[in-house]
Amino acid sequence: MADISTKRENNSEASDDFSERTKKTKVDNEDGRGENREQAEKNVLSTFQTTTVLSDSAREKTIFVHGKFADQNAVVILEKTPIREDTLSEIFTASTLKLDIKNDIYSTYRLQAPPHLNEMKATVVCPATEKHVTKYQRQESVLVEETAEDYQSITLPFIQKQSFSVQWVYNILEKKAESERIVFEDPHPKLGFVLLPDFKWDQKQLENLYLIAITHHRNIKSLRDLTSEHLPLLQNIFQKGKEAILQHYSLPASKLRVYLHYQPSYYHLHVHFTKLGYDAPGCGVERAHLLTDVIQNLHSDPHYYKTRTLSFPLRADDGLFSHFQEAGKL
Repeated sequence: MADISTKRENNSEASDDFSERTKKTKVDNEDGRGENREQAEKNVLSTFQTTTVLSDSAREKTIFVHGKFADQNAVVILEKTPIREDTLSEIFTASTLKLDIKNDIYSTYRLQAPPHLNEMKATVVCPATEKHVTKYQRQESVLVEETAEDYQSITLPFIQKQSFSVQWVYNILEKKAESERIVFEDPHPKLGFVLLPDFKWDQKQLENLYLIAITHHRNIKSLRDLTSEHLPLLQNIFQKGKEAILQHYSLPASKLRVYLHYQPSYYHLHVHFTKLGYDAPGCGVERAHLLTDVIQNLHSDPHYYKTRTLSFPLRADDGLFSHFQEAGKL
């Protein structure tokens, strides 16, 4: 039910303490040249003590590590950044090579690029709860077929009981956090939204463009809550989101994939905008629902998503998994 993403539940005072330490480091290292942020991240990570590797992916070039900052549990995600086209010339001319294998016309090398072209992205979750640790562990998944009755009797009670925090979402909507990252905003309380880059996008190349539209409307948890009443909201997000991306990134609508997740990774309605051709996490047919299809389905049946069976992948360590098992659905 969760993805890498970037999911930033900050729901404790300890989180504020960690933020304050990071903020203080930034101030102490401010030199007016934009280097303070890099120095702050370096200083914070230098105190991280590794406990275990939760999971890793050679294909996606990521690793998820559980450990501690002092007495606080934390998860650190390390991800190799994509190779950008505008850096190829420098990579070819300024890197060092060591030959591994040469056979006829084929040869492989270990290439050491200049340090500024060999960086990694680090995401820190601190303090990390047991849910965060479990979330990033490598687990098998099953495909659940959730009927409307299953949603009412199994999924919805689970969501309500867990009380998943979306305070970080409200912080964005109220401009208490990440306001400088907002690309576009429609402030209308019912039809409006904010559009900002997802943390999975480094914002350095369009090939892996990834933005999220978060609604100002606070009473829509997921696809299951949508009815024809919400069509103006969905159409507004679709139209203005495409226009904003065209204006800021010169990327036409024909090159965008616009979709919702079910199950979502957090229960506040949001829409994903990614570049067509980018294999974004969670964009597969078992989880992603194209916004155009959602709009068309609600035009055909005002209560389409309240009545139909929805399939979604569920990890074995997800709390919802055991509830479906206990109900004899798995």
